Amino acid sequence: MDVFDAVRTVLAVREFRRDPLPAEVVRKIARAARLTASSQNGQPWHFVMVTDRDTLQRVGELARTGHYIAQAPLAVAVAIDKESRFGVSDASRAIQDMALTAWGEGVGSNWVGFGGLDEIKPVLGIPDNLELLAIVPFGYPAHPHKGNQKKRKPMGEVVSLNRYGRPYA
Repeated sequence: MDVFDAVRTVLAVREFRRDPLPAEVVRKIARAARLTASSQNGQPWHFVMVTDRDTLQRVGELARTGHYIAQAPLAVAVAIDKESRFGVSDASRAIQDMALTAWGEGVGSNWVGFGGLDEIKPVLGIPDNLELLAIVPFGYPAHPHKGNQKKRKPMGEVVSLNRYGRPYA
């Protein structure tokens, strides 16, 4: 899939088929995270690839806004160095790269949490010097998505040319 087509069509997926993801797709998602650019090449992150069904179930129970993690065949826990000024920004870029890479393979995802996931850290063995920023479940969408179903504001309302308030059309 063309990169812009992935950006244009990617949607948040919260219902997954239970079909396992091929190992090469899981590896591609992990590689996308690892290869993401980071400020000063600091790479202030660690990614825990979760495929164990019992662990996915437990994480889904503990994630207040992401019970659907339990349905997914894969979830990636994204932890960041608490001391990094750029951790949130850099990890956010990695999450987007994983999501777009997965979407190109027909695999949906959705960002769960934005911090506040401390109860999950011991389940995944994440040390105290890292903050669990997000958990991203991945899987084949339970319902097919057709075309571009995004509802977005008009371009001129959110993009200006040369100066704020001069709509870019």
